[in-house]
Amino acid sequence: MENLRFVRTMSVEDFKKGMGVPEIEVKKNPHTGKCFFVYGNEVGAVSSRFERGGIDMPVISQVCSADTGELFFMLHQRGEGGCATLARF
Repeated sequence: MENLRFVRTMSVEDFKKGMGVPEIEVKKNPHTGKCFFVYGNEVGAVSSRFERGGIDMPVISQVCSADTGELFFMLHQRGEGGCATLARF
């Protein structure tokens, strides 16, 4: 997750409500081996941690690539992204 700037993070439920979709599906590209998620007619990225041991506290973040400026959504583990959680309320 290097070179990514996290714009906003939300629960999977909040993401589905905001996008107006009943579910998201995680799939694997048979040619590249990379996982991605599908919501409606759109796709988002999935953290490599998904296949290394799964994600037990999933969230979806809108992220921006520092290299390209591209904005996209990424499914990942809560707390993943280089910042330690100091408190929850």
